[in-house]
This record gives sequence, structure tokens and C-alpha cells, in this order.
Amino acid sequence: MNKLGEKFHFKQYNSSMYYTAANGLAEAFNKTFCNLLKKIVDKSKRDWHLRIREALWAYRTTFRTPTQATPYALVYGVEAILPLECQIPSLRIAIQERLSEENNVRFRLEELEALDEKRLEAQQRIE
Repeated sequence: MNKLGEKFHFKQYNSSMYYTAANGLAEAFNKTFCNLLKKIVDKSKRDWHLRIREALWAYRTTFRTPTQATPYALVYGVEAILPLECQIPSLRIAIQERLSEENNVRFRLEELEALDEKRLEAQQRIE
């Protein structure tokens, strides 16, 4: 490898993980995500690369008991709106559509302000 690196002028850097405690979280996610992929791929298991988006959507919008929230809500501050909810309006969509633009902006700002508190509560539950 050293001779090959010298030949092509590659520089090799060694590094260590910045936050090693997160390794367990990454392993837990990988395990959960692999199990989820196994459930949605065909029997041939050759279409897994086509199903990654579906699996990620399912993971991000599924309620997690340790945090008492979905990963999507912790990132964006609101629950995801499923495509089906746009076709068959839910109560949540009906309420949002009846808001005036000014009230909608105010409501969204309040949700964003509460997001930090929601994230802090999720962090405390994990700890």
C-alpha cells in the first residue's frame, strides 16, 4: 500500500473516532435498519438497493419508545405528513389548511421554539 500510495501521490491519514460512545448507537441503528430491510426486500434479496428509501422513511417516521418521539420529529420539529394523508385528508391536515397564513406562520414558529425542549427531553430519556 505504501508503494502504491507513493506512486500515485496519495497521503494516508490515520484517525480515531471522535465520540466513541456513539459507536453503540450506530450499531443499534444498523441492526434495526438491517432488520427493517429484511422485512421489505423480495425473497431474492436482490432489490435491497431499491428499497432503501422506503426503509429509511419507515425508520424516520416510526415512534421510538426511548425518546418518546420519531426521528423525523426530532429533526424537523413536526411529524411527517404521509403521502396518503394528502390524498385522504386527516384531521391534522384539515386543521392546518383552515389556518390563515399569519396564524400558520405563528403556529410553526411556536413549534420550532419548542423543538429544542423536545430534543432535550429525548436526550434525557436516552441517558
